[in-house]
Amino acid sequence: MMTDAERDTLYTDVFRTMPRIGKADASFFPARFALLSIEAIGDTATVARLIAVAGDGLPDAGMQASTHERCGS
Repeated sequence: MMTDAERDTLYTDVFRTMPRIGKADASFFPARFALLSIEAIGDTATVARLIAVAGDGLPDAGMQASTHERCGS
């Protein structure tokens, strides 16, 4: 388990990376990071749980649930 200080440092690194990439390409970073994280985690149930938790409390734009949720996987 990481410490609060380690977590804070990593979180800060994420947000320092985006301006370095540049505004035009910064939108690709979260998607690439997500894909790399999914591969590193390597467990479908864990990743699905993290996706659900990350979306909790955020505004709902009226979009349908993901294919994964609709299929009950």
